[in-house]
Amino acid sequence: MQPEKAAKKITDPVLAYQKISNWCAYQERCQQEVRDKLYEFGLWPDAVESLIAQLIQDNFLNEERFARSFARGKFRIKKWGKQKIKIELKRRKVSDYSIRQAMKEIDDDEYLKTLRQVIATRRKQVKEPHPVKLQYKLVQYAMSRGFERDLAMDLLKPEEDTED
Repeated sequence: MQPEKAAKKITDPVLAYQKISNWCAYQERCQQEVRDKLYEFGLWPDAVESLIAQLIQDNFLNEERFARSFARGKFRIKKWGKQKIKIELKRRKVSDYSIRQAMKEIDDDEYLKTLRQVIATRRKQVKEPHPVKLQYKLVQYAMSRGFERDLAMDLLKPEEDTED
């Protein structure tokens, strides 16, 4: 059996700042991720908050920049809807202002195009002969991906009208 690897404690604020600034430079981070990482180092709350203030001042940490980057990435790469992105940003304790700014990164036309693409891909996978049940399953799937129910329903409505 291997002994459990204990996290290396860094109690020197200068060394902690050096490590955490490199960590922030590697990838955009939110304040809560940095705060959690600093607490893992074993630093006291006063030292953690002063290091976060220093990171913000030195532009290693910018919550609005993080939120914008997060929203762009999750939308373009993972095809998440606005609702799911908002929930994830709130879970990371990002401010409401930053969340609103992040939502501006998502173009409405591109959003609808992506929703159409998500629904079309799912339609090929679902084997449901009943049109109402198929529509329900497609809307549920779109909602699970973070898209708004009304938008998904609107996109599926024209097909429902043509089947009469």
